[in-house]
Amino acid sequence: MNLAISGTYSSGKTTTTLALAYLTGIPRTHAKTMREILPDALPGKRLEDCTPAELFQLGMRRLVERAVHESHLPNGFISDGSSLHEWVYGKIRIRVGINPNDTVGMNKDVEKDASMVFFEEVIDNMGAVMKQHAKRNYDEFIHLPVEFPLVADGHRPVSERFRQLSDELLLRTLDELEIKYHIVSGSIQERLEKIMKIYNLKPVMEIDKAIALANEEVKKMQIEIEAANM
Repeated sequence: MNLAISGTYSSGKTTTTLALAYLTGIPRTHAKTMREILPDALPGKRLEDCTPAELFQLGMRRLVERAVHESHLPNGFISDGSSLHEWVYGKIRIRVGINPNDTVGMNKDVEKDASMVFFEEVIDNMGAVMKQHAKRNYDEFIHLPVEFPLVADGHRPVSERFRQLSDELLLRTLDELEIKYHIVSGSIQERLEKIMKIYNLKPVMEIDKAIALANEEVKKMQIEIEAANM
């Protein structure tokens, strides 16, 4: 089975997918975050300073990497995110502003000039490719709702409204594509227990150990990302 774990920023996707992979022995796949891609793709740029065209480039880089990684796992995988996430990110950036931090507190969409109308058309056409990929490559989704605070690390150009709109669009898109999904909430342990029950999965290690290993790996990732962006 190809299982995608979806959710917006700071929903716990990475920790959940790592722990689930350790717990079940099913391989995990992912694409680098935009922050990880930036140093190679656009040296010296911060994510919030990227132009619409540069955001498009980052989204395409993520999609290519994701598709390549998934193609190497023909016997099933657990995916940290999905191809839909790249499209949703671009779509909501258009609604709330290219840098969502600039519109914190606003409860309405920003006005779109001619260039942004064109960019939205490009994003929608990119979305057609990403939706098709999701429909063909993921059997089911586990969706993690917004229930944890946004990590205040200074590197996430998103607002709470951005998170909420992204969450809603992800679910609407899964409904549109008729991809089966389960909304799973709670602590990491509670999530793992629910997912194991839904799919009748057999553990290959203790759940506490799987969570500990996942937390260690997340910390290591954060250190590496910080070092690369210095």
